[in-house]
Amino acid sequence: MSTLNLPPFPPSPRDDAIQLYGAFKGFGCDTSAVINILAHRDATQRAYIQQEYRAMYSEDLLKRLSSELSGKLETAVLLWIHDPAGRDAIILRQSLTVAKNLETATEVICSRTPSQLQYLRQIYHSKFGAYLEHDIERNTSGDHKKIPIGCENPVSVYHLILLAYVSTPRQEGPEVNREMAQKDAKVLYKAGEKKLGTDEKTFMQIFSERSAAHLASTNYYYRDIYGHSLKKAIKNETSGNFAYALLTIVQCAENPAKYFAKVLRKAMKGLGTDDTKLIRVIVTRSEIDLQYIKAEYLKKYKKTLNDAVHSETSGHYRAFLLSLLGPNQ
Repeated sequence: MSTLNLPPFPPSPRDDAIQLYGAFKGFGCDTSAVINILAHRDATQRAYIQQEYRAMYSEDLLKRLSSELSGKLETAVLLWIHDPAGRDAIILRQSLTVAKNLETATEVICSRTPSQLQYLRQIYHSKFGAYLEHDIERNTSGDHKKIPIGCENPVSVYHLILLAYVSTPRQEGPEVNREMAQKDAKVLYKAGEKKLGTDEKTFMQIFSERSAAHLASTNYYYRDIYGHSLKKAIKNETSGNFAYALLTIVQCAENPAKYFAKVLRKAMKGLGTDDTKLIRVIVTRSEIDLQYIKAEYLKKYKKTLNDAVHSETSGHYRAFLLSLLGPNQ
C-alpha cells in the first residue's frame, strides 16, 4: 500500500511545470515549492510534468533540478522523479558498473516480482543499450564460491543465482501445491544441512524457479519438520553475496514489508546514517508498500518510521522524505 499523499484535485501537469519554473527563477531555489509539488505526484503525473516542462521551456527538468538542488536532497529527488522501472534500472546500472555495490544490486533484483523484473530488463536495455544479464555476468562472475557447470570452467554461484532470478519465469499468484512445497523443504534439507558441504545448484534451482507463495510455504514446512527456518539453514550452509541473495528472496517471499523495515533499521542504526540506503528504500517503496513497511517498523522497533527518519535527517532533505512517508502513524 502506497504512502503517497496526492491532492484530491491535482493541478494539470502544465500548471505544475509553470510552478516549478517559477520556483527556479530568481536568486536561489524555492525548494519547499519543489518538494510540495513533486513529493505529491505519482509516477504518471511526474512523467507528464517532465514532458510539459520540456515542451514549454526547451529544458530537461532533471538537469534543471540537478543544478538547483544539492546533496542528499538532490539524490533523493532525482531518483524519485523516475517511474519505478526506470528508477530500478538506474540503481542497478550504478551499483553494477560504477559503485560495484553488489549488496544494492542483490536487494533490487531479489526483492522484485517476476513481472517487475521482466519490465525492468526491457527498460534497462532501452536506457543503457546493454542487457541487464550481460552487466550481471561482467560484474558478479568473480564473486564467491564457484561450481562446475557441465564441461565449462567453474562459475560463481552468486552470479548464477542473480542470472537465474532475473530471467526465469515464475508464477505470481497465491496458489501453492502444498505437497510440492513440503517436498522442496526436504530436498533443501538434503542439499544443505543433512550433508557434508552444500549442493548450491539445488538451492539455486528451487529459489529461482518457485513462486514467492510457494517459497513461503516451503519455509513453513522446513520450520515445521526441522525446527528452524530456511533463513537459519541458509546462514549455516552458505555465505557472502550468495547467502544474501537467498536470504533476500526467502524474506521477501514471506513478508517483503518486514524485510524492508529491517533494511531501514540497519540504515539508521548506530553511528551515522546510510543515506543512500535510506533514500533507496523510501523512494522505491513509496508507491508500492511503504504503508505496510511503516506498520512492520512500528511493530518491531516500537517507534514510528517517521520519528526515526526525523531524528536521522534535517532540513529540506528531511521534509522530502517525510512527505513521501505520509502521516506519522
